[in-house]
Parts: sequence; C-alpha cells; structure tokens
Amino acid sequence: MMKLLRRHRDWLMIVIAILAIPFVFYFVQRPDYGAIGRDQFAHIYDRNVSILEAQQMARLLSLAQTLGMSDFVGTMTAGAGMNQNQAAVQFIISLLVLRHEAERLGLRPSASEVAEVVRKLPAFQSESGFDINKFNEVVQNGLAPLGLAEEHIEQLVRDQICLTEIQKLLAAGVSFPKNELDENFHRGYDKLYVSVIRFRATDFDKDIKISDDDIQKYYDAHKAELKTEEKRKVEFVQLTLTEEEKKLAGKERIEALQKLADRATDFTQALLEKGADFKEAAAKSQLPVHETGEFTAAEPDPQLKVDPKLGATAFKLSVQEPNSDPVQVADGFYILRLTGKTETQPLTLEEAKPKIVDALKKTRGRELLSTKGAELVQQLREAKNSGQPLETAIQQAGAKPEKLPAFSLIEEEQQKPDVKEPKNQSPELLAVKDSVVLLNPGDVTDFVPSGTDGFIAILEKREPLADANAGDKKVAFEKRILENKERIVLVEWLRNRQEAAGLEFKKG
Repeated sequence: MMKLLRRHRDWLMIVIAILAIPFVFYFVQRPDYGAIGRDQFAHIYDRNVSILEAQQMARLLSLAQTLGMSDFVGTMTAGAGMNQNQAAVQFIISLLVLRHEAERLGLRPSASEVAEVVRKLPAFQSESGFDINKFNEVVQNGLAPLGLAEEHIEQLVRDQICLTEIQKLLAAGVSFPKNELDENFHRGYDKLYVSVIRFRATDFDKDIKISDDDIQKYYDAHKAELKTEEKRKVEFVQLTLTEEEKKLAGKERIEALQKLADRATDFTQALLEKGADFKEAAAKSQLPVHETGEFTAAEPDPQLKVDPKLGATAFKLSVQEPNSDPVQVADGFYILRLTGKTETQPLTLEEAKPKIVDALKKTRGRELLSTKGAELVQQLREAKNSGQPLETAIQQAGAKPEKLPAFSLIEEEQQKPDVKEPKNQSPELLAVKDSVVLLNPGDVTDFVPSGTDGFIAILEKREPLADANAGDKKVAFEKRILENKERIVLVEWLRNRQEAAGLEFKKG
C-alpha cells in the first residue's frame, strides 16, 4: 500500500511540477565540445557525426530559441537540466533521431504547412499578428552571427512539424482515468493550511563532540580522498568591446561582436600552425598577453572572474591541448593557454584535520537532526492516536510551530502589469508541498531534510476550491494533464529510439 501511495504521490507531484513550474531554457551560442573530441562527435545509425556537423546542429538550437520554439526545444533537450553543454548535446542527438525516424515514417511536411507555421512563430509576431519587418530583422541580423541562412528556419519548422505528427501518433494510447483526474484536481487546487516545526542544525552544534580518535579513524578511511586542490596557471588574450562600443545595442552591437569573433577565430587558427607560439601570435595580432597566478577551480584568478566559463575552461585544458577555443563573455572573447599545473598532493593528518572535523560535524549533525525529528514525529502521532490534541503534545515537547500562509499545490500567479517574471517558490515551500500532498487534516509528515536543516509539517485543514470558474479550471487542468502526459510519452519514445540507434560518443 505504501509503495502504491508513493507512486501515486510521485505521479501527482510530476503533474504539479509540470503545471506549476515554467521550463527555463538557455541560449547556447558557442558550445564547448572539447571534452568529446576534436574530430568526431559521435557514432549513430552506423555513421560518424563530425564535430563540424554537431556544431551546426548546436547553432540550430540557438536559432530555435531565438524563434521562440520553446515547446520544441523543451522536448528535444529534456533531461539536460540547466547545463548549457548538456542541453546542446541532447538537442543534437534528439535531432539526429527525429530526422531519421521522420524519414522512416515518411513524414514530409509540405511547403504550405511550413509557411503556415513560420508565420506563427513568436519571434515574428506583433500586436497585429505576423510582422514581416520582424521576420526580415531576424533573417538579416540574427542568422549571420550563427553562420545560418533563411533555409535553416524552414528546416527547423519541418523538424517541429514532424515531431508534432509523431506526438499525435503516440497520443492515441494516452488517457487519464476520470477518478484520478477528479482526485488530482482537488488535491492540486484545495487550499491547504499547514504549520511547520523547524529543526536547525546550529541548535545541535553544542551536542556534537569530535575526539582525536574520531579524526584518526576518518583520516585512515578517507586518506585517498584527502588531498590538496589542483592548481592552474594560464596566460590569455582578450578581445572586448571598447567603452563606447559597450553602449551599442541591436544590430550595431551584433556587428561589433562579430568583428571580435572573426579576430578571435583568426587568432585560434594561427595557434594551430606548426610551431606556433602563443605570445608571438598575440604580438602579430596586436593583443597584449595577460598572466594569472595559481588558482583553484573553486577560487579562480581575479582576472577570470568576469565569467564563470573562464575558470571552468582553464581546468579543461591539458598539456596535449593547452590552447582554448574562443570563450564568449558578455562583451567579447577570451582565448586561454595553460602555462602551469600543480597536481593534487595527499594531506597530512594535521593538514586534513579542519576538513575532517567539518565533515564529521555535518554528518553527525544530520544524523542528530533526523533522530530528533523522528522522535518528535512519533510523539505527535502517538498523541493523535490517543486522542490528545496535537497543540498540547507540541507544547509539551517544547516545539514552536509556525503557521504558513495558506496555499494550493498548484499556485496560479496573479501577475501585476508591471511584473515581468513570476515569483519563484522557495525550495522549502516546494518541499512542504511535496510532503503534505497525500495528508489528511491532522496528519503529521515524516521529518523532512531541507538543506542543512529540516522540518515537520502538520496539515491543519484542507479547504475545497470555492471558485465560480472551477468548471473551466477543471477542463483546462485536464487538457494540460493530457498534453504533458503526451509530451512525457514523446520524450520516452525519443530516448528509446536513441538507444536503438546504437549511439556511441567519441572521445579525443
């Protein structure tokens, strides 16, 4: 029964997450494929995919995002999370699979179908509908920096139409039982009144004692992991906009950045010549060379803190491939060269002691927090079962409950006209929602870890939705549930077809 309830809760929370949390996608202008290989990207459908072909597809991802094809991008990058490189890789593989399967199924959108979808793309819309001026602006100013042309817009739209047709084919077997729909609708929209009892790790610090024997045992068990951090040194050149150019916008800024991109490409090409020297190449390009001190991955050199990508790139370089590709930042490009590398060294017991004490305190703090939380949960549940009011049991335990503002599992943002972005829900509130989703009034959750702390939630009251538009909301809810269930089926289909394609990544 508990497994069934957990599966039901998991499904409901997936539904709620899909409905309540918007998808966020990131522009991927210049993906870094250095970790995969310089010549080949992957092997799929008994053929090799070159890095050049993969980069072309990655630029199509940027174009799709520019055009506002958010549903298409979301499906094609599903599972990649917020990592830009992972999103690009997932998009490339999904596109290879989609085009292969569309050809196999005989899906060939007509020119009129493509034209109709192009006219409806968000990037080309104004208040009166399709705006030819916006279309021309994207064609003239948005495609060239990506190395693309107008035909690539049509190509992406064909891909989207094929994906939609495949989703329709798969949707034939998708359904949602009415009783589950009714139950999930009410659980999602009911107003919940919840109190939480918080447990903070700092409240238990005084109870945690670490002995020398504890430190020695930890050191002996984790000696291989207790090492100094690897350090790097790099030299670099930067091609950035002037102070006046930084004030530019629109087409003028794009053109200025494109000139820098061309110079950065020329510089990296010069480094590929046999016997090329970084400083000599920089001098020929009239670029000053900057040098860093030693730095770690966690704490990059101050000169590299203008963008997190710079420090990360430095730690991808190797003796065999010491030069980076151009790394784009807000106002230009950096090219880095590895000049020094200090390997990790084992720490002595004394050197490792602060780390060990910190690790032991955190581990024992979590254990103590969970133990105290579980004890209170048991105490409150026993009090409820014996008929004792929970308020009395909480007071006897010396706990201090905090009433949260009433909420629904599915929150409908009431946007003000001047608010452009919805307010994100805190991780703790999302954890509270997850923990009370199947509770009845008067029930107490298990202890729920939350970051370094934790909480117990008590559902005091569940108030049914009282809304004159409840019927319309239910219709919309059902529609969104089915659409997202269809999308989940589509994503799973893409993954299954990817496995059948014999995908193998190449490593340089």
